[in-house]
Amino acid sequence: MTGGSAFGLAVRAHRRRLGLSQEDLADRIGVSTSTIGKVEAGRISQPRPATVRLLADAFGLTGEARDTFCQGADGEPAPAQVAAQLPPDVHPFTGRTDELTRLDKLLAAPGERPTVAVITALSGMAGIGKTSLAVHWAHRVAAQFPDGQLYVNLRGFDPSGRVMDPADAVRGFLDALGVAPGQIPASPDAQAARYRSLLAGRRVLVVLDNARDAEQVRALLPASPTALVLVTSRNQLTGLLATDGAHPLHLGALSPQESRDLLNERLGTDRLAAEPSAVPEIVAACAGLPLALSIAAARAQQSGFPLAALVADLGETGNRLNVLDAGDPLSDVRAIFSWSYATLTPPAARLFRLLGLNPGPDLSTSAAAALAGAPVTETRRLLAQLTRANLVTEHRPGRYVQHDLLRLYAAELASPEAAAEALSRLIAFYVHTACTANRLVYPNLDAIAVPLEPLPDGVGAESPADHDAAMAWLDAEHANLLAAATQAARAGLHIYAWQLAWGLDTFHYRRWHLHDQVATWQAAVTAARHLGRPGVLAYTHRRLGEAYRRLGRPAEGLAQAREALSLFHGIGDRCGVADVHLDLSMHAEREGNLREALEQAERALTATRSGEDPGADPVELRMARALNTVGWFRALLGDHAAALTFCQEALEINTRRGDEENIAFTLDSLGYAYQHRHDYQQAVDHYQRAIESFERLGYASMTADALERLGDTHHEAGHPGAAREAWTRALRIRTRLELDSAESVRIKLRAH
Repeated sequence: MTGGSAFGLAVRAHRRRLGLSQEDLADRIGVSTSTIGKVEAGRISQPRPATVRLLADAFGLTGEARDTFCQGADGEPAPAQVAAQLPPDVHPFTGRTDELTRLDKLLAAPGERPTVAVITALSGMAGIGKTSLAVHWAHRVAAQFPDGQLYVNLRGFDPSGRVMDPADAVRGFLDALGVAPGQIPASPDAQAARYRSLLAGRRVLVVLDNARDAEQVRALLPASPTALVLVTSRNQLTGLLATDGAHPLHLGALSPQESRDLLNERLGTDRLAAEPSAVPEIVAACAGLPLALSIAAARAQQSGFPLAALVADLGETGNRLNVLDAGDPLSDVRAIFSWSYATLTPPAARLFRLLGLNPGPDLSTSAAAALAGAPVTETRRLLAQLTRANLVTEHRPGRYVQHDLLRLYAAELASPEAAAEALSRLIAFYVHTACTANRLVYPNLDAIAVPLEPLPDGVGAESPADHDAAMAWLDAEHANLLAAATQAARAGLHIYAWQLAWGLDTFHYRRWHLHDQVATWQAAVTAARHLGRPGVLAYTHRRLGEAYRRLGRPAEGLAQAREALSLFHGIGDRCGVADVHLDLSMHAEREGNLREALEQAERALTATRSGEDPGADPVELRMARALNTVGWFRALLGDHAAALTFCQEALEINTRRGDEENIAFTLDSLGYAYQHRHDYQQAVDHYQRAIESFERLGYASMTADALERLGDTHHEAGHPGAAREAWTRALRIRTRLELDSAESVRIKLRAH
């Protein structure tokens, strides 16, 4: 290749950059079209200086870029060799099928390629396999880049802190492209221009590995559409996407199957088949991190011990990161993580350490602010820094997760004092917001028996706007609230453990989270014993008993209810006594003893009417519940006229008090009484109103019950289409909740 050929390629690249045809360029500088063609084809190896200056003017070149362009026409020998700088391919390479497919799509047909170089920014956390994927794909497509493959490790996160200067990378590329040392321009800008000129019109793949930031990369980007650039970084390189048109490709953890495939490649199918129960344990401990899986496999290969021994080491408290250390900085998970951590600002580093303490599966911005004891605005900015560094992932808008091994590493860095204070702040945030939400979900609840303490300094609770917002918050935070309750119990924060059970109770009741309701009230019973308040303990036993009953553990539920009744009698709490009698009526109904159920409901009604102030809010609301319960059991026993009397009185009180929950229950009872008096229009009206309220409140199971009864009413009234519609809706809900009662609806649908 002659110097004129390299110059010709540069002319063609600049012409195409400006969108000019050969005819347009010839007209601009006053030469023939054939002259332009000969220059681009290399048949004119040394154009006249005047022509070169005219071309530089036409292309708008100035300064060092102009000097470099003109030097290319002076007969300087062009690079003779084809660069082949890729490191060895990764073997064995497993997984990443989707990512490889996405990279393959970048190699579009020539007519579909853009007018600039295609750039892909491959980002992900440390140890996730970015370099392995980039190098493996580069080897797969190397044949499509016959003019060379350039590679450089930019050392963006080198433990020594010596990040490569882009100018050094450019000089290395010029060497690889065959530029003689004496022909390399003096200034970095001129060197970069020379580099771009050499790549103009050439099919070259450029792999820029381990970049620190977008600025480090920009000087290394070719301008030619014939080149393709693949950049890897632990940072997200948002600036490269925004200003340079890069295509983002985020690399996440390997799937369980991909993780198993990697172990299979390293250890062999026979060894994995010999201990099948150990494999998922190793996969889970390594959390889809290729580096961790490779180190674990290497340890198993070296020791020859059973895989169960490796599982035991990985499962030992505080030992997992020690096991995932193969003895040098490049194969030590903790060391690899530390290089990213070292780049953080002090505030971001502090937040990173505290995020590792989060007991839940994810974290909202407000919760992260509480954990840090910092303003939400500042925390959001720091979370953005950690996200760009791939030390945390924003998996949904405003919600963040950390890789399991990163979380272990972060938690190691936090001091015990800082950890205890941060967890106390976080749990306080959850307690206050959950209790606020519970009050919005059920406004007529009695005052909380264990009053909330002031929030710690630097912590602000969220304030849902209304019922729907409160339910949405509880839905979003449910797993975190359960984790916080477990952490509070483990840390001996008894007040918080009790208050979380109370704050979640209505939500658990309506959403049919029965196992979670039992677990939180079990912890609350233990907490209540430490608090030493008989009224609190009685209430807690009662709520645990109700949770047991609904879960289908009647004997345990009955024992808890009787314990609560004894405690309430002991302190003279007639409201508590009434509540337990209502619970006992539900137990009797479950056992099919309707006479006993009615008797218990009447005792509850008597207890509410026996006091000196039956018109007080807590007493009157309990009276309404007792009236409805008495009416319900009267209806079940066939006394429908009496049932209507009791339930209508209950409905009047509930309506006056604005208790929508008990309005819905009472409407359902009235619908049943009207149905069995064959007043179908009244029954349908009351059932439909009850269903609307249950749906609005989030009572899935009660909605299904009322829908089944509505379907029965339509069937009895001779409206089969309406009956099927109601039954179908009931079946859909019960199937979703996995309720045994779904079968009764299936039978009705099959029969009708």
